Amino acid sequence: METSRIQLALNVSDIEAATRFYTGMFGVGPAKQRAGYANFEIADPPLKLVLFEHPEASSALNHLGVEVRSSADVVAAADRFATAGLNHRMTESDRCCHAVQDKVWVDAPDVPLGAWEVYTVLADDSTNGSGTQTTCCASTPDDGNGPCCAGPATDPVE
Repeated sequence: METSRIQLALNVSDIEAATRFYTGMFGVGPAKQRAGYANFEIADPPLKLVLFEHPEASSALNHLGVEVRSSADVVAAADRFATAGLNHRMTESDRCCHAVQDKVWVDAPDVPLGAWEVYTVLADDSTNGSGTQTTCCASTPDDGNGPCCAGPATDPVE
């Protein structure tokens, strides 16, 4: 990845149909697929599109993020948030969305989960979703309205 890109995570009712649609729309297939999950690394426009199969979700929007190149970029974002007086939380080597990630969540009004995530992918996590405990991509509650990412897993950084 040469530059940062916005992450848009959507809840979809049919992962196969949505994957076909976005493959056609952007002209690129998923970079990663798992049961009920697909993500696309789109070069133009620079976008990380993530799909979660949640047929009963009350909103199509799951969460928002910014994927950055490195852990140093995550730390720089956290420093920027601290300087601006924004409430935020860091997680290191977080297992989320079928990957190991360093990330910072910054509280934001009027967005899903009440925060944006700024993250970098450290490694693929092929065990995610196979009974391994993670802080993110938790099982959807029985009502089907839970997002993939349960939000910040640590206490806020002041």
